[in-house]
Amino acid sequence: MAGLLAACSSSAELPSGPDLLKRSAAAMAAVKTVAFTLATEGSPPVPVRRAEGDLTREGDAKGSLQIMIGVLQEFEFVLVGDAVYLKGPTGGFQKSMSRAQLAAIYDPGTIIPGVPELLAAAQNPTVQSEESGAYKVSVTLPPDQLKKVVPGVTEGVPGTLLIDKATSRLSRIDLTLTGGKVTVTLAGYDAPVDIAPPPA
Repeated sequence: MAGLLAACSSSAELPSGPDLLKRSAAAMAAVKTVAFTLATEGSPPVPVRRAEGDLTREGDAKGSLQIMIGVLQEFEFVLVGDAVYLKGPTGGFQKSMSRAQLAAIYDPGTIIPGVPELLAAAQNPTVQSEESGAYKVSVTLPPDQLKKVVPGVTEGVPGTLLIDKATSRLSRIDLTLTGGKVTVTLAGYDAPVDIAPPPA
């Protein structure tokens, strides 16, 4: 009986899903910088296999990327304003394309402004539990907003969010797609980030 009462008490203390996502969207809208990692498991239908780097709210970004464009290709990237600089396994950075052209493939610079939109559009949010200072929330994420964070998505995707209890910031997105999984991790919020065009 005591165990049942404790379980009921614990469940009652969890916030409602819509309220939590509203708070998280507001917290994410105030973020200035973040470090991100996108990793895949199996063969999900997304072109990016792995990406990581530092991002700013203005859309500047730097990091590394593994992406399938016919074959698996690896790049380091620096995005400053409308300029896109890419560096392959050999040679230096080259100013390669416009930001609009990059967006057709994958632009990680859209993640910070895209996350609040994604949280606001999430469907059927249910807070499942509290784990290590974070709330675990099951959701369905619509494609129009999700593709700003994970490229190649064309339909709604079931997922799990981890939202920090103290700050309401999003720390992880776990997605289950046909053929595999995608995990996006966000950390190092508002740490100093210096992103500048690479030396010519």
